[in-house]
Amino acid sequence: MPVVMTVDRAAARAFYEDFLGFRVAMDEDGMMMFASPTTPTTQLIVAWESPTAVDPELRGVDISIEVDDVDAAFTAAQTAGYEIVRGVRDEAWGIRRFFVRDPSGRVLNVASHLPAAQ
Repeated sequence: MPVVMTVDRAAARAFYEDFLGFRVAMDEDGMMMFASPTTPTTQLIVAWESPTAVDPELRGVDISIEVDDVDAAFTAAQTAGYEIVRGVRDEAWGIRRFFVRDPSGRVLNVASHLPAAQ
């Protein structure tokens, strides 16, 4: 999903929610995730600068992709010689992720959801 930077959170929300009809799937300090109401896997993230942002590193990401096995993706990226921008780690909000640079210079957030605590 693309990560769109904004300086006007309200205008971005009006555009994606009211104009395009996306629903807000997540609304956190520093970011909102929008999802299509008819095709929930069609999503995008809008991020803005906030001193208390839940995920301030998101502002350095161009695209966010969810994979089944983030550790396997990380190993494959290393094996292929791709630039690892930030190594694998678990995040407090329930994902495991790393950042990698694609051949055109874009930074991708590659993530998997962590298993729910039993």
